This record gives sequence, structure tokens and C-alpha cells, in this order.
Amino acid sequence: MSLAFDVNWLAVLIATVACTVLGGLYFGLAVSRPYAAAMGRVGQPAWRPPASALAGQTVATLLVVITSAVLLRTLDVREVGTALLFGLVVGVGYLAAMVLNIAINPNFPHPFRYALLNAPYFLACSLLTSTVIALLA
Repeated sequence: MSLAFDVNWLAVLIATVACTVLGGLYFGLAVSRPYAAAMGRVGQPAWRPPASALAGQTVATLLVVITSAVLLRTLDVREVGTALLFGLVVGVGYLAAMVLNIAINPNFPHPFRYALLNAPYFLACSLLTSTVIALLA
């Protein structure tokens, strides 16, 4: 089997923008206080990410979306149900597991809370990405 790199780049762009906007809403509004607590920043001014952090997060999201698009294309996934299953497997098996793996170090005062706050976002983005890619395949 060879990898199929002829992906729908419009779908990649749409999924990347959607995940970036979702991240801003999720982390900026929905879980900003619990996130600060998980990071040990209670009582400190809210962190305002610099442009470089936002750009870095967008590039990382783009790389994940491209990878999913290549895998979905290679596996010839075109049905939304199969795409959602793919998104679930990748979201839980790779992305959520990696969040926990990253959090388990001395720089995270509450690694499990951190992982529980981050994992839903990455799972949602994986499901969203897979759905967009399949719908526009």
C-alpha cells in the first residue's frame, strides 16, 4: 500500500480553520478557568498568547489535519460513519493519549486535570476533521 497525497486541500483548509476557531472558543471561553487551575495559575492574570503561540498552534493543527487527510484518502474513507470511527480511533488512540503523555511531567502541576480538559478538544477536532474530509472527498 502506498500513501495517497492527493487530498482535497479545500477540505484541509476548512478543517484547520474550524479546529482553530473551536480551540479559541473552547480554551478561551468554555474551559479558561479550569484550565488555569490545572496549570496552577489560579489568581494570576489570564495568559494572553503571543502571535507566535497562535501561529504555532495553527501550524500544528494543519499538520494533524493533513496527516488525517492523507490517511483517510489512503484508506479511501468517503462515508461519514467510517470517517467518524476513524476520527474516534485517532482522537482517543493518538491525540488524547499524547496529551496525557505530555502532561505527565513536572511542569504540569495537575496532569490528569490538564489531560481531561484538553482531550475533548482534540477528540472533537479529530471527529470534525474526519467528517469534513469525508464529506468533501
